[in-house]
Amino acid sequence: MNFFSIAFKNLARNRFRVVLTILGVAVPVVTFVLLRTVIWAWELGAEVAAKDRVVTRHKVTFIMTLPLRYVSELQQHAKELGVKQSTYAVWFGAKDPAHDKEFFATLGVDPKTYLDVYTEMSIAPQEKQAWLQNRKGALVGDVLARKLGWKVGDKVTLQTPFYPDTPNWEFTIEGIYQATAKSVDRSSFFFHFDYINESIPVRQRDQVGWIISRVVDPSRAAEVGVRIDKMFDEQETQTLSQDEGAFQASFLASFSALLKTLNVISIVILVIMSLILGNTIAMGVRERTNEYGVLRAVGFLPKHLVGFVLGESLLLAGFGGALGLLLAYPFVEQGLGRFIEENMGNYFPYFRVTPETALVAFLASLLVGVLAAAIPAYRVSKLRVVEALRRVA
Repeated sequence: MNFFSIAFKNLARNRFRVVLTILGVAVPVVTFVLLRTVIWAWELGAEVAAKDRVVTRHKVTFIMTLPLRYVSELQQHAKELGVKQSTYAVWFGAKDPAHDKEFFATLGVDPKTYLDVYTEMSIAPQEKQAWLQNRKGALVGDVLARKLGWKVGDKVTLQTPFYPDTPNWEFTIEGIYQATAKSVDRSSFFFHFDYINESIPVRQRDQVGWIISRVVDPSRAAEVGVRIDKMFDEQETQTLSQDEGAFQASFLASFSALLKTLNVISIVILVIMSLILGNTIAMGVRERTNEYGVLRAVGFLPKHLVGFVLGESLLLAGFGGALGLLLAYPFVEQGLGRFIEENMGNYFPYFRVTPETALVAFLASLLVGVLAAAIPAYRVSKLRVVEALRRVA
């Protein structure tokens, strides 16, 4: 016989209350896991970013474009800059009218160099060759293809508000890529930049959204970025170049308030959980005050009573935390996680419950169990035997 076995028998007296309390702990644990997974997945891009890539954009804002000739100028001075290969991309902002509620990234890229810079994108050689040869060819992520039911050879029509003069843009899916890194969005749609560049009005041509360069020495990526910016300092459009991790971090900085809010909410969730658990423990202590008086009368010490209360609280917290994790995995990872990867892959390319998050959630539930038992345990340790024996639950 030990504290936990006695605590277990005490809890079994009111099974309905125990079940409700465990559920009351499990639901906040699920919510806590969800919020922590959102924060982790949001910050993942900066953590797993390639160390040897530098992103060059407009100095003022990401949404402003750069002249296409900057790419050729950068490639001409690649050796002195410390760059191995450069490519570029432009945001197209299109939708498939057959799936008008589905959002996915559409990017015009240079097919000859893009996959050389983004080596984490894996594609069958024959599909890659077909994409390179077809001016209207498209390369799509496996998650996007699965969600929309696309396969190689399908014809797809997209519409974009950025180029209203051309209502419909026709593409043929030539390849489906997979990702070998967690940072790659598997729900993107890539096509030839030349296709749109030659089809839009002259005033809009030869503009790219950003330039991506693979550097020779990853440890000097920041230095390469400074050199690139210096090269364009005297041009009409100045640039800002950052290594991919810094670029991702700067993008996340604009959402720092949201991340802080999620952190605060996750703490509030723990407070709510402790109140639910503390209320149950306090009710149990109050109902068994007379019994505790008897135990003290027959020789049990205050520390023993504290052990009984703490044992009950830890059992409730442990069962609730375990149930919460059992519910969180299918809900967060298989259900909501799959939906987020398919519909918000550009922000959350990899949305999974990590072992670290699960461990923190379970330990947090146990910590809440200790905190919830603190006041009831203190009160029971101060019980006077005579007063306790007089009280009838």
